[in-house]
Amino acid sequence: MTVRLITIKGDYYGLTEGDVALARQISVVAQTLRIPSDPSAVQTVQVTVDALAGPEVVAFWRALLGYEDRANSPEDLIDPQRRGAPFHLQQMDAPRPQRNRVHVDVWVPYDLAEKRIAAAIAAGGRLVPDAHAPSHWVLADPEGNEACVGAAGWTGRARPTP
Repeated sequence: MTVRLITIKGDYYGLTEGDVALARQISVVAQTLRIPSDPSAVQTVQVTVDALAGPEVVAFWRALLGYEDRANSPEDLIDPQRRGAPFHLQQMDAPRPQRNRVHVDVWVPYDLAEKRIAAAIAAGGRLVPDAHAPSHWVLADPEGNEACVGAAGWTGRARPTP
């Protein structure tokens, strides 16, 4: 059984602390019913495109994907069927030479972030900056392509140090 939890609001699209808490409650119920559960699989994925010409780039991706604007957001596109990953168009002020302009955001529960980051580093990645930790960390693959690991449900305790 697969349960998909995602919060879609005018000002937010993604995994929230409430989603993580509900996923944990579902896992407890599943255990009592002897249904296998895998809380480590809780995540949501977002594709982020860095754009200098924001509105034009948004229009391209909207048409190509058949996505819709997320309410009140000129930079967020969502699948109207809620099947595909959302796209976020991040406005840039200047080009970033030597860096990618498309990256993947992977959101996991806070208590799983350290394990996910460690696995990515063990698989050849590297930690880029962690200035935004504990809300998210930036990693790079062996060729320098970046991905962010975001932590939903941070408790305010000391941050994990991958």
